Amino acid sequence: MPLVLVAEDEPAIATSLEFLLRKAGYDTCLARDGEAALALAHQRNPQLIVLDLMLPRRNGIEVCRALRADPRHALLKVLMLTARGGAADIDSGMTAGVNCYLVKPFSTQELLAQVARLLPARSAGH
Repeated sequence: MPLVLVAEDEPAIATSLEFLLRKAGYDTCLARDGEAALALAHQRNPQLIVLDLMLPRRNGIEVCRALRADPRHALLKVLMLTARGGAADIDSGMTAGVNCYLVKPFSTQELLAQVARLLPARSAGH
């Protein structure tokens, strides 16, 4: 079962993301700031990170750049989830190596569709 790291500092959003992903058949782990997200990525080796842009300690762009610079995370998919949907924000995320950029508010169907697109080898038993 693919592991999805949720990097989100807003407790209500983090809880709902974890619930949604688990219900869809994914394992999850949670980081509340950028430093914790990097530490968990190194420890748990997730297949996908749902990454908030506005995180404490290190923002999502910095986390993504650090992950992309590390060969151990070459196959890690990054889904940026943020309230900042301006062209400059999206461009900066894509330049940092984000695979998908989703702007809040988002629909649960849209999020799950993007996760499924990024993790096509997901087990069918959900």
